[in-house]
Amino acid sequence: MTRSVELALDLPPRVVNAGVGVHGSTGPHEVFRLPRLWQLHLYSYSGRLELGGSAHAIRPGYVSLVPPDAEVHFHYGARRCEHLYAHFRLPGGGERRTVPVVQDAGADAAVLSGLLRQTVAATAQSPARASAELWTVLWRTTGLAGGAEGRSGSAHPALRTALAHIEEHLAGPLTVPPIARAAGVSHTHLTRLFREATGHTVVGYIRRRRMERARHLLEASTLAIPAVAATVGIPDLQAFNKACRRELGASPRAVRAAARS
Repeated sequence: MTRSVELALDLPPRVVNAGVGVHGSTGPHEVFRLPRLWQLHLYSYSGRLELGGSAHAIRPGYVSLVPPDAEVHFHYGARRCEHLYAHFRLPGGGERRTVPVVQDAGADAAVLSGLLRQTVAATAQSPARASAELWTVLWRTTGLAGGAEGRSGSAHPALRTALAHIEEHLAGPLTVPPIARAAGVSHTHLTRLFREATGHTVVGYIRRRRMERARHLLEASTLAIPAVAATVGIPDLQAFNKACRRELGASPRAVRAAARS
């Protein structure tokens, strides 16, 4: 019975199509199979997904991943059911990560929704940007169940809220007091939660996430370096260059060139 799938994310995906899917108008049951293409869905309705002999509940805020060539059955509970979707190819190879077919995105649902909408918007105009956005979605999805950086469903609710707040505001100024207020805990308590779950202080975690996103955008997108710097919340180019050299071991241009050589 299929309850999980394996993803190889060493290289960015190739987005073939992305958009808003509308189902249920022709009946309560539909069958899909996409040769050679992965399917990722983020749901805003309730229903059921069946794959490989396993049945999985669908709820608003749940995300599913279906591998290529797999026949999947969707059962809808309403006449009009919408979800965000991306159909894509993975280069394959490299380290594989096991991900549930269906999982609750929880506090990350809003972040994933925003990233998928950016994927949709970029698909026709900038395939590289769409690839970068979806790559971020896939990496975040692998962390929902595995507790990467403590983002599992069993993590402390305040920590999950703080992590989601950081991801949503990574492009702007981020300091600990507003994050603690958003999470509903004290500065001290939040710091302890971060150290226990990630091994970093809140500030250290923000710095690392900014550099992870910067590397991702430098390697996988065509965004100009000043735009990358602004996207990760370090709009001062001199400061961004210093941060890249310190955290990534090379200048932004060198990081980009190495990925394309």
